[in-house]
Amino acid sequence: MTEDVLAGDGVWSDETDWEISDLDGEFEGEDQIAMPTLAVVGRPNVGKSTLVNRILGRREAVVEDIPGVTRDRISYEANWAGRKFWVQDTGGWEPDAKGLQQSVARQAELAMQTADAILLVVDGVVGATATDEAAVKMLRRSKIPVILVANKIDDQRAEAEAASLWSLGLGEPRMVSAAHGRGTGDLLDDALAVLPETPREGSVGAGPRRVALVGKPNVGKSSLLNKLSGDERSVVHDVAGTTVDPVDSLVELGGKIWKFVDTAGLRRKVSHASGTEFYASLRTKAALDASEVAIMLVDASQPLTEQDLRVISMVADSGRALVLAFNKWDLVDEDRRHMLEREIDRDLVRVPWAQRVNISAHTGRAVQKLVPAMETALESWDKRISTGRLNTWLKEVVAATPPPMRGGRLPRVLFATQAGTRPPTFVLFTTGFLEAGYRRFLERRLREEFNFDGSPVRISVRVREKRERKK
Repeated sequence: MTEDVLAGDGVWSDETDWEISDLDGEFEGEDQIAMPTLAVVGRPNVGKSTLVNRILGRREAVVEDIPGVTRDRISYEANWAGRKFWVQDTGGWEPDAKGLQQSVARQAELAMQTADAILLVVDGVVGATATDEAAVKMLRRSKIPVILVANKIDDQRAEAEAASLWSLGLGEPRMVSAAHGRGTGDLLDDALAVLPETPREGSVGAGPRRVALVGKPNVGKSSLLNKLSGDERSVVHDVAGTTVDPVDSLVELGGKIWKFVDTAGLRRKVSHASGTEFYASLRTKAALDASEVAIMLVDASQPLTEQDLRVISMVADSGRALVLAFNKWDLVDEDRRHMLEREIDRDLVRVPWAQRVNISAHTGRAVQKLVPAMETALESWDKRISTGRLNTWLKEVVAATPPPMRGGRLPRVLFATQAGTRPPTFVLFTTGFLEAGYRRFLERRLREEFNFDGSPVRISVRVREKRERKK
């Protein structure tokens, strides 16, 4: 920018004094491109989640020394040798599973059907079991590339014992130790060799708008996802805490494809959680950070709790667009509605801009209203205001209501620019620091003028340093 914006009141100045070009796009979200999916499957407790973490190079999947920790299929973005792809963790597959484990096995089967390539993980120390042979028989019916992975091979002696896995008929077993990283690099090279550049039709690797379902345990997140998708996409049980990892699902709503992520219910304090609960809370935060809009589910039939407020604060801190879905509305009577309005006015003062929808995941009441609420929130989240229009508005507001005195001097607002979107982020260049109350005032007026419903707005201040006069 080189033009002068100089006014007679001395407020505006030549904005070339500040380096603001580096702000453009600083907070922009990257468009998600279509990527192929590599599914990691196998019977329980063979080290699938440990292998997923090794592939990712970070601890994302929940791991614990008991079988059955992973229950749903979860996708993570991975990068190896310059190629990006989805790696999909699954629950343990068993052919004769019953009850909850039957739902877990069904999710693993869906992963096998929709992936672009599969890593079948077996315990190299135990050797091939009847369950492994049943998995091979099922995978042979598909035309998806399958690589046999013999895990827990820590040394050459174990390699000799695992040679019997050739009998499964999937070719050479790749010997790895997911816990120690032994052989995983060669395994990934082999996986990329059979993984297509783009996802096949019906794969889950595409990248539509990403929605995170968040809330406290047992508030109905998985039930809502199943109602929206029209099938049993998430494992649902009447025991709180059934969902451990974030669960992704592509759902068509309002003529568009949305990527919903069902997350674990967040406990009151992470420090009070242990084992899977602790790591599930970390995975939930990671899923929230990877989303664009969050649907915060609140049990409308019960008073707002500390857990509800904590999750809302987490969403606000993440800078994501927000829709407040008050679930179980079919259980709310007139007295409860009156009390709920009072609770909202008292406790949700931090997110008065959030879109609100009253729904029932159980009956399906008003769930279709979530689509326009999400679209409005995302439109606000992506909105950009031109510099000229922004400064014209700001000049009028500052002239009508100047900032408060600070240190006996009146700070002057010199210039403003929108540094980024997702969320909308504005930078004010001033001659002095602006009080928090005045920044909140500007945010309210900004929302009134430009309509940022459903999205947080961030305003930062950069104080112009005095320059020494040239002699």
